[in-house]
Amino acid sequence: MQLDNRAQTLLKALVERYIADGQPVGSRALSKISGLDLSPATIRNVMADLEEMGFVSSPHTSAGRIPTPRGYRVFVDTLLTVQHGDIASLESKMQALNGHNPQQKIITNAAQMLSSLSHFAGVVMTPRSESVFQQIEFLRLSEKRILLVIVAPNGDVQNRLLLTEVDYTPAQLIQAGNYINHHFAGLALTEVRQRLQGELSQLQNELSTLMKAAVQAGSDAMEDSGDEVVISGERNLLKVNELSSNMSSLRQLFDLFEQKTGLINLLDMSSRASGVQIFIGGESQLVPMDDMSVVTSTYQVNGKVVGTLGVIGPTRMAYERVIPIVDITAKLLSNALSY
Repeated sequence: MQLDNRAQTLLKALVERYIADGQPVGSRALSKISGLDLSPATIRNVMADLEEMGFVSSPHTSAGRIPTPRGYRVFVDTLLTVQHGDIASLESKMQALNGHNPQQKIITNAAQMLSSLSHFAGVVMTPRSESVFQQIEFLRLSEKRILLVIVAPNGDVQNRLLLTEVDYTPAQLIQAGNYINHHFAGLALTEVRQRLQGELSQLQNELSTLMKAAVQAGSDAMEDSGDEVVISGERNLLKVNELSSNMSSLRQLFDLFEQKTGLINLLDMSSRASGVQIFIGGESQLVPMDDMSVVTSTYQVNGKVVGTLGVIGPTRMAYERVIPIVDITAKLLSNALSY
């Protein structure tokens, strides 16, 4: 539905004032802050039209009005002016996102940074990528017990204990490790498993069995490593008045954090779109709360989208601040994880 310039200006002024102080905005206040030369009576008529169209509502406790999720949507899509002025300071605060740390540490740092800068909850879906390895090593612990060490290209290390039917000698373990590293380093373990089926027939059967078991265990280890989604700053939402005063909303929100399924589905859905995505109120279907919004963006590894990150906060959030925080964090995380 198209709004004329006067209605757009008044809606923008109302949303910005409500985001700033959380109080219903009256006609007299709008006449002062909108910059329009309109009488309070004219403004009341425009507000009545906006309310009839579903963009604002009137709380029963006040004559002022507040934006609805539909009003926020119009504001975000057509009226918002994003603040890019503090990008340099944001980047300087995000030095923790560097490629010298293990991947899981970088992911955790990103979630903490999103939370710290937005003052809400930061979430990062861990990368969904093929389990590529750089090196494999076998260490004999005792008879028929072998420690499998898998090193990923980004430096992450995963360990798995292999219980074997054969007591392999140190020389055999070195031979098996050398064979896998020489022929398959840098490939996805799923691809290695397929190629092993046809390439190991000429090797000793004992080593063939060991290497197949190692590749399967390595694939499982890398897929199981870390949480699917890292969350930081959930308790920040307890400081938001409209949330902390509603126990039903709080309970629903923390159920979402605890179970994570809906959150993962939302982040996964966001990964199919490019750029910053904004879900207001119950728009996402997966976070069905009118007083909550989610701002997300995808991030990449070596040019390929592998995950999503974002900020979860109240619908009454300063979108002009949160959007660049999410956007810049996604870019910095992409740089930190690429190799």
